[in-house]
Amino acid sequence: MRWIALKGVRAGILMLLWAPGVLSQQGTETVEPLTVTVGVDHSPPYRILEPSQKSGLYLELFEEIADRLGWRVQYREAPFRRILLLMRKGEVDVMLGPLRTEEREEFMTFVAPAFPPERRLFFYVSESNRIERYSDLPGKVIGILEGARYFTRFDNDQALHKESAAHYENLMMMLQRGRVDVVVAPELVGLYTLRAQGIDANISPLFVPGDRSWIAVSNQSPARRYAEDIRAALKLIEREGIREDLVLKYQEQKAY
Repeated sequence: MRWIALKGVRAGILMLLWAPGVLSQQGTETVEPLTVTVGVDHSPPYRILEPSQKSGLYLELFEEIADRLGWRVQYREAPFRRILLLMRKGEVDVMLGPLRTEEREEFMTFVAPAFPPERRLFFYVSESNRIERYSDLPGKVIGILEGARYFTRFDNDQALHKESAAHYENLMMMLQRGRVDVVVAPELVGLYTLRAQGIDANISPLFVPGDRSWIAVSNQSPARRYAEDIRAALKLIEREGIREDLVLKYQEQKAY
């Protein structure tokens, strides 16, 4: 793992109080100027962690929130499954984009469903691995992200043969090389990864509607005290149209 420090921008609490009817009632004048550590994995276009580019939809949106709270942000990179463990231990404060589950609620607080839902798609190369219905999945080798949740029936189905990897880039390479038959991935990240790697894959007719992804705070983090302030800052960003602009910016990158 390596630490990636992104410049924290301090906009000052006055910006929060300026917004009538949104933040003025939230008590944001008492928000402590924290330095929060966000656990992130490289998962473009949500979280882009490269030497020449440290951005992505989730990072940019959270930076906007931190800006309004006067917080400094630093990012700790680790595989998705490892970040869940760091959240449990309180070694990172925030996680961007997890789905809400009862198990995860034991050690993190789901503060705001800040990120749009995305369909779960089934990608394939060989026509024999095209997935028309759920009953086509048994007998296939299915690539999944370590620690990720997709949908309840699939997650709990012990009869399926699932092979995990730390990153979607790895999974798509496994698909190209025939090590897995199918990869299940959120629509935006799946299409982005294929384009970035120049892999020619197909999308199965079967898809599953997605749930909204969350900003989550470790139950051991001091940032948990400011859950209402995080939500209030997000409302301000939405009202200003910033959230919509960011979503459109990255959705436009999915076509290939």
